[in-house]
Amino acid sequence: MWIVIVVLLALLVAFVVLVQRSGGFSFPWVQFYVKGKESGYTFGELNLLRRVAVENHLKNPTSLFWSERTLDRCIRGTIIKFRSLNKEHEQASVDFLARLFDFRKRVEFNLPKYRLGIRSSRNISTGQRLKITFPGSGVYTSGVVENMRKYLAVSYPKGKPLPPGFSWQGQKVNVYFWRPEDAGYYFETKILGDYLDRKFPILHLAHSDQLVRAQKRGSIRAELHNTGRVFPLQSIEQANENVERGGGYKCKMVDISEDGAAVMVGGRAKPGLPVKIVTDINSQDVVVCGTVRGVTYKEKNNVSILHIQATPPSPGMKNAILTFVYGIFGEHENSTTIPAVDGQNMAAADNQAG
Repeated sequence: MWIVIVVLLALLVAFVVLVQRSGGFSFPWVQFYVKGKESGYTFGELNLLRRVAVENHLKNPTSLFWSERTLDRCIRGTIIKFRSLNKEHEQASVDFLARLFDFRKRVEFNLPKYRLGIRSSRNISTGQRLKITFPGSGVYTSGVVENMRKYLAVSYPKGKPLPPGFSWQGQKVNVYFWRPEDAGYYFETKILGDYLDRKFPILHLAHSDQLVRAQKRGSIRAELHNTGRVFPLQSIEQANENVERGGGYKCKMVDISEDGAAVMVGGRAKPGLPVKIVTDINSQDVVVCGTVRGVTYKEKNNVSILHIQATPPSPGMKNAILTFVYGIFGEHENSTTIPAVDGQNMAAADNQAG
């Protein structure tokens, strides 16, 4: 009999200790798991988030399902804890942080601005960059000058020369644009007016309520005001995260995300070049390898912006990039001024890789 009582007491003590370690009796267990399941999380994910909520002493644990600020605070606290224990780079810590960043990304992309988008050209913002094409033409660049009730006023398109006497008026065109922090869009429309003779030449485009939303953003991008080095690769199979201390071409970082980067270099460059980018973020070396998918050449300054699609980074490198991208330690406020790009250009790199 006494043995049974002792065993029961031991089990009761073990249960109480387990509950206390898991959040205590004051933790809103039912609400947390019900809300979590409604938000689409698995029990395994909810157990991890419960642990995060307890370790960070959250008054409202369910805010982890919808609040970017709460998740940022918890990620920051977790990183500080790992650093204090000198465990930040241990595989278990890296994997744990990677899962937290996955939750952070999920919450971010559940925001209405990513899910809903726009359906009409009447909602396009002034200053939005556009690409315009029509049958038999190339690609022309433009920008929204003013969005009026009856038409969209855009700057006169720039591109390859058109035949003498050509008028945009009456042309049926295709319009493409990328809406910041949203997605890519496409619509068809007609040019209502060609005002080349004005002091500031513009076109008037008919509005469309049939916008096609595609190419939804798969990652968050943040501006990065640092210098870096570009190293051309013979092939993308040479991609690695070894930090190169010499050589390459000086560049200015423009932005960075977990799946790519944009950098500015001197001279012209061509798409298709495999490259390796090495830069520094908060005294930590960051390496991005990938392929140049697009190039924006600015003839006036003889510089090119390389738009790079990255190969998947290692979990540790991805965590370092996302720590900056989400401003976990307020990095965006402390970005340094970008110095000018030197006169080196990428033409030799193109030839080397070609």
